[in-house]
Amino acid sequence: MDDLQIIEGFFNRQEDAISAALDKYGRYCGAVAGNILSNYSDVEECVNDCMLKAWNSIPPARPASLKAYLGKIARNLALDKAAASSAQKRGGGEYTLALDELSEIVSGGTEPEKAMESSEISRAIDRFLGDLDGTKRKVFVRRYWYLDPVSEIAARLGLKESNVKTMLFRLRKELAQHLEKEGIKI
Repeated sequence: MDDLQIIEGFFNRQEDAISAALDKYGRYCGAVAGNILSNYSDVEECVNDCMLKAWNSIPPARPASLKAYLGKIARNLALDKAAASSAQKRGGGEYTLALDELSEIVSGGTEPEKAMESSEISRAIDRFLGDLDGTKRKVFVRRYWYLDPVSEIAARLGLKESNVKTMLFRLRKELAQHLEKEGIKI
């Protein structure tokens, strides 16, 4: 099934649409959740919850990109699960590291993940990303959206880890300056 057929299946309440979505995007959603969560059973639960949430939200939603739609659901579910888990025990992998890196820029006195959800900051970050060249944008998105480890970003893009770390440091400074120019208090 292609994406349009899967979406139509959701609209027509055909349960095989869930299976088709899982077959086509289950590994992708698992990879997105796996970058945030370290426990395989939590990742598996997120993927299953993602499909249920998609079933419950389509209709009325009609996503332009099913992959992006499911990825965002999986990411949000994994972030919620990681937040709940880290509330019970502090620590925790790339999720904590990546948010700590951004916390001084976008925290605004609240938890960084909540601040990132604000539409004003999201639009400002979208504009910031739109002005970046391809490599810088990929590094930023891989780190702060997909929560990839620096080593994985370097390997994926053919860069040295030290270059990725330096690039991320500079990008955070540029983002802080961009947000200030946009009138967003940091």
